[in-house]
Amino acid sequence: MRITDIQRCEVRPGRLVEWTLSPATVEAATALPDDSRPPAYIQESHIRTAKCVRDDGLFVPTWLGTAFDLPGPVDLDVLQEALRAWTVRHETLRSGFRWAGGTGDELRRFTLDAADVTLRREVVGDFPDPGRLVRHLQDRFDSVADALRWPNLIYTAVLRDDGASVYMAFDHSNVDAYSVHRIAAEIHELYTAGATGTAPEIPAPVASYVDFCEIERADADRLDGGHDIVTRWREFIRRCGGTLPGFPVDLGLDPDGPLPQQQMLCEPLADADDAAAFEAYCRPYGGSMVGLLAATGLIVHELGGQPVYRTVVPFHTRVKSRWSDSVGWYVGGAPIEVPVSRTRGFPETVRAVRAELHANRPLARMPLARVLALLGTDFRPTSPDLYSIVSYLDARTITGAERWAEQRAHALLRVSYGDQVCVWVNRLHEGLWLASRYPDTDIAAKNMRLYVERLRDRIASVAHGRLPAVS
Repeated sequence: MRITDIQRCEVRPGRLVEWTLSPATVEAATALPDDSRPPAYIQESHIRTAKCVRDDGLFVPTWLGTAFDLPGPVDLDVLQEALRAWTVRHETLRSGFRWAGGTGDELRRFTLDAADVTLRREVVGDFPDPGRLVRHLQDRFDSVADALRWPNLIYTAVLRDDGASVYMAFDHSNVDAYSVHRIAAEIHELYTAGATGTAPEIPAPVASYVDFCEIERADADRLDGGHDIVTRWREFIRRCGGTLPGFPVDLGLDPDGPLPQQQMLCEPLADADDAAAFEAYCRPYGGSMVGLLAATGLIVHELGGQPVYRTVVPFHTRVKSRWSDSVGWYVGGAPIEVPVSRTRGFPETVRAVRAELHANRPLARMPLARVLALLGTDFRPTSPDLYSIVSYLDARTITGAERWAEQRAHALLRVSYGDQVCVWVNRLHEGLWLASRYPDTDIAAKNMRLYVERLRDRIASVAHGRLPAVS
């Protein structure tokens, strides 16, 4: 599934229909007592950051979504039931947060029973112009899938004689990239079952992210400021100059200026054969993710001159199989430091990255927001991203991946404002696909273009045997 934005996912004209949680569902939620299960630290940090940035006068949409096609003609009643059944299957989608006392400092959860969740369908109208349709969808997703409101999800379908394109958007607090990649297959299965009168072959019940939040937070709250994990993060941040690391190349940012708008870059990195050869080369030292980070460290050293490549590597926190089918935000981060000025070429850098990941990956299981609170440092967020990332996902084993091309399936990112660089690389059946959002400056555009071109060249060099083997 290619990661992209809604402008680049080939939206076609048609009649737009949308679904939101019904007024009866919203009314039922207002009367609910508090759910004792707290927000995850990553959820709370996300919501507080959104509030902080909004209080500074800037609206920064950060939703995630998905797009995929259904064959037609599409039965809207069957599709609506598929969407409703999928929503109630994943408890986090019927759970939200409110401030204690309305405007207090504490976030408290509420959770609807599955029986209280219904959808409202509205036929919005015909959109013969795809550009106008894209603008409408983005505006609707911005206003509904917002961290500071509830409900914060919306489903739409663009109907044509030969089928429909489904577009779904969620506030990030409910989903991560892995969750988004799974949606097309689940909705397809539910829709097909409803249309044919057969039972969907999906195991139930699905483990709840809300339960995970409670378990993870209880573990995190056992930490104190003297814990080894906190100490290691403290030293890492100190070596980063007292902050979390950005992308170590010139981005043309004005440190006293407003939060810049961002641009997006999406394109293939390698075909299937080169992706397989790159993986084979890197496999003894952890696989493509290790190779990707090693290549990035060397390239940003060439472009920016920093002697040590410091970054926070995202890892999933689905450490038990019970969470594998669950929709939620299962992501943590581990710090790594690679002395790229002292490593002799790619093979030695791969070994250095592997050692860092082996030593530090356990730190990703502890929420960074909890660590930052224990450090007692003022990390008042001024941007939706605390740090820059380079992320890797082998998406080929995700359910339904073999049909993504046929279904025109995409994972959607909202690109709006931010001063960090986020890079996502997916391994697909077709090869490696890169998506990145970065500050919209001429200097950042130039350096990101150089980064991607050199990354593509490094991968090709490895794949075609133009580098020595890792020993």
